Amino acid sequence: MDVMGDKATLFESGRFVQLSGAESARDELVDMGEDAEETRLALAAQGGDAEAASVLGAMLLRRGDLDGAEPHLRAATAAGDRAAANNLGVLLHQRGYPDEAAGWWRIAAVAGSAAAAHGLGRYHRERGDEPAAEYWLRQSAEQGHVLGAYALADLLEHRGDPGAERWMRAAAERGHREAAYRLARALDHAAGQGDEHGSGGGAPGAEQWYRQAAARGHRRAALHLGAILERRGELREAGRWYLTSAKDGEPQAACALGFLLRDAGDSESAAVWWLRAAQEGDGNAANALGALHAERGETQTAERWYRAALDAGDDNGAYNLGLLCAEQGRTAQAEQWYRRAAYAGHREAANALAILLLQHGDTSGAEPWFSKAAEAGSVDAAFNLGILYAGRGEDAMALRWYERAAAAGHAEAALQTGIARLREGDEQEAERHLRCAAGGGSAEGAYRLATLLDARRPPERAHELGEVVHEKTECEEWYERAASQGHRRAQVRVGMLAAARGDVVQAARWYRTAAEAGSRNGAFNLGLLLAREGSEPEAAVWWTRAADAGHGRAALRLALVYARRGELAEGQWWADRAVALGPTEVAERAGRLRDALREELSA
Repeated sequence: MDVMGDKATLFESGRFVQLSGAESARDELVDMGEDAEETRLALAAQGGDAEAASVLGAMLLRRGDLDGAEPHLRAATAAGDRAAANNLGVLLHQRGYPDEAAGWWRIAAVAGSAAAAHGLGRYHRERGDEPAAEYWLRQSAEQGHVLGAYALADLLEHRGDPGAERWMRAAAERGHREAAYRLARALDHAAGQGDEHGSGGGAPGAEQWYRQAAARGHRRAALHLGAILERRGELREAGRWYLTSAKDGEPQAACALGFLLRDAGDSESAAVWWLRAAQEGDGNAANALGALHAERGETQTAERWYRAALDAGDDNGAYNLGLLCAEQGRTAQAEQWYRRAAYAGHREAANALAILLLQHGDTSGAEPWFSKAAEAGSVDAAFNLGILYAGRGEDAMALRWYERAAAAGHAEAALQTGIARLREGDEQEAERHLRCAAGGGSAEGAYRLATLLDARRPPERAHELGEVVHEKTECEEWYERAASQGHRRAQVRVGMLAAARGDVVQAARWYRTAAEAGSRNGAFNLGLLLAREGSEPEAAVWWTRAADAGHGRAALRLALVYARRGELAEGQWWADRAVALGPTEVAERAGRLRDALREELSA
């Protein structure tokens, strides 16, 4: 029977009737799977059973047997089966007859087929007829067809229609994985988180949709879900999703998995995943491989991967090539690579280029690159600009850049800002910045904060040995933090505070630490402590070290020691040394001692 004739007449005959909910499920292609079932359906279709012919045609169409499916679908369509009309449209569309397919979809859609309405809407959209496309897609979506809801959402989103989210959510709630992914991305975008190529930011509500899409096999959703979990510190589950995504062919997930493994101490496994990602064109993974080989001293291999990263469009490749050349002393090549990355907008490359130019004495050439990097957000460049202006005596400009770097958490910039504010007499602002510097790990910041707080303390009485001491003050805690970081003046100060509390053991420990690090005050104070404990010979050793480093009081102590021993010439020599070293009070006392020793020697 030729059923490809007058389709309108066929519809008007009333043979396309509204089907029940159970029957409407046949609008979707089904796969019965069993040979016996196919045989049964074939026999029923030969006997004129339209429903069997429709199901058999759908089965063969699903299998890809278009020649076998077409006669059964045409027969069922002629008998008024709307599912067959929809599937016949699908078959004709696959054969390359979209206009004829649309005719059958229209008949099935008018008869109530949501799947056919979806197909017809897609047909009109492909031809640029958006009003017709929206009409039919809306018909499909409103009947609960998940593909219709997604296609309608996609159309509305393309037009910027706020109604897109409603239909995207409807499709996602019905299990459409791409809709769930796009809904999560939209939530991230609305919250200002994530980017096109990076990981989702995890906006409120986004995670559940990433999770739904990932669970249905969406590799990009698995990547974003892994990133959210990694930021939360749930590394084990993050690794599982990265692995799932990477196995499905997502290079960014393979790269992220590599970083997780590296951080866990498994560099060998990390390299495997980075290699897989780099071979698929991931520049970040190529850079990671380059860094791994550079750490191993395999510079040629590192350079090859950095170049691969650059070829993949990752400007970090040029920057890393610059670092590699700089480490090898190839400054001309380093400058070339830094310039390439800097011109591409790489802010740290601009900062590195400026430092290189500054080292070569090209201050005027360095300044604009520092400025470009700083304006792009490089904290180090802002700090370096501060140093540059301070070197010129332009303190106001220097302070401006120091404050900018300090606001971004640069500890040394906060220190310089605190020092500048102290010079201006603004103790409150100075303290704020010094606290930032100290908290950021600056030993000098901790020391200067301690001295600021120390100056505000009322004087305390001396403590006897064995006496119960007071609790440590805040300034002493900052002194100790600086001392533990190797700050010699802080070590001496901690020793002095311990001595004032009567804690000779702690005082000696800190004095000795400072002295061994080269502190002449530490050596002098350690000598005083040892002398008071009756160890004058050892005290003389430390005073000698302090005096040799230019400590006048230590030289005077040595002069007195030798004078008491009767070694007058040696005593006179150290007295002369003390006079030369000063300060004034010491020089005066040493001068009187020297004169007395001279008279004694000449008597």
